[in-house]
Amino acid sequence: MDAVFVNHTNHPSAHWAKEELQAARSFGEVMDIGFPAIPSTAEEADIWQLARDNARHIAELSPAAVLCQGEFTYTYALVTELLKRNICVLAACSERIVEEHVEADGSTRRISQFRFTRFRRYGCL
Repeated sequence: MDAVFVNHTNHPSAHWAKEELQAARSFGEVMDIGFPAIPSTAEEADIWQLARDNARHIAELSPAAVLCQGEFTYTYALVTELLKRNICVLAACSERIVEEHVEADGSTRRISQFRFTRFRRYGCL
């Protein structure tokens, strides 16, 4: 099996900029595994169980790296579980470019653009 880069976010790789795709492909073939919807009512134990279940599923793919970003407590739990399995976990780093427009009524409209710059590792070398 060829090397795999798992994208575990709410952002399908089909919509990524070429720079991000190129950086991901340096680890292997990009595979999207959608980030779960985490209800605000979920208990911590439920989040950890979901993270353990997803970590097992992701580990079966023997990924070279996993990009994991989303709801904070689940992300923390999944990163912890994947690192226990010696799987490299990444976060995407980007520059935030903001345009501000003052409207005729005095309100301010902001347009944010995020430009990928690199992946940063969570405790893996």
